[in-house]
Amino acid sequence: MARLLQLETFDMPDLSERLPDGLQTEVEDLRLNAYEQGYSAGWDDALAAQNTDITRLRSDLGHSLLTMSLNYRDARRHVLGALEPLLQDMVHKVLPTIAHAALGQIILEQLAPVADSLSSAPVVVKTSPANRESVDALLTKQTDLPIRVDSDPMLGEGQAFLKFADTEEHVDLDGMIATIAEAITAFFQIEKDEDASDD
Repeated sequence: MARLLQLETFDMPDLSERLPDGLQTEVEDLRLNAYEQGYSAGWDDALAAQNTDITRLRSDLGHSLLTMSLNYRDARRHVLGALEPLLQDMVHKVLPTIAHAALGQIILEQLAPVADSLSSAPVVVKTSPANRESVDALLTKQTDLPIRVDSDPMLGEGQAFLKFADTEEHVDLDGMIATIAEAITAFFQIEKDEDASDD
């Protein structure tokens, strides 16, 4: 049969039973004191480590928020920088073309509410020389009202005057486009000023 392996024990013998009562109390007090000091030191270390972690987390969070803020501002600046020329082109190229094409239809919409009350006197429509033929063709085709279309070189391609018997209407798509262009320019100028003040 195999013999069991016996290892040396390193347990400290319990001497407290052999000590006199006064000394035994002192040993217990020393043990309790050592335990409390160790516990207190461990607690203090844990609190210090926690405070260090909280400080590091706050610093990391602040850094992350600052980075996010800078990234947001950079992204916003980049998007607005790409949008500005696009919007400017739309205002200066696309909208005038649309206005030019829609002018005749807008004149018809202005005439519709007053068509029944018009007398036999013709409605005089003044528009730019560039629009005269297209407006005349559209109005002749779309309405039976007595209409005379005249050219006025002082009017832009998005403008027209409608003269009834006693009133006048003004269609000013050019003015509307100019207002939109001013609003876009002002918006991007404010953005540029804010960016300059942030830097």
